[in-house]
Amino acid sequence: MQLGELQKSHSLFQERNAEIVALVVEPQASVVALAKRYGYPYPVLADTDHAVSEAYGVYNLFNDKRAAPSVFVVDESGLVTWVYVGQNVNDRPAVQRVLNQLP
Repeated sequence: MQLGELQKSHSLFQERNAEIVALVVEPQASVVALAKRYGYPYPVLADTDHAVSEAYGVYNLFNDKRAAPSVFVVDESGLVTWVYVGQNVNDRPAVQRVLNQLP
């Protein structure tokens, strides 16, 4: 899912009491400008030192110094209940596939 696709389907996640948080391996200023430009209705955070994407095991999988496209569904207690990691830079799950993983 691209950030724009998440923006279009944000209400579907809200109906399921799910929160979206996007994480981008970019400088803070770039992420702030991106979020401001497109007005995303969910937080877009900068993983400037790629610590989060490394901790989740998705950083530099394709030797490109970026996070692989990935989705993590985390329950209210903080437990990761579902993971999708793209097999290439264009591999992202459909919105409905993620929605199907929500309680």
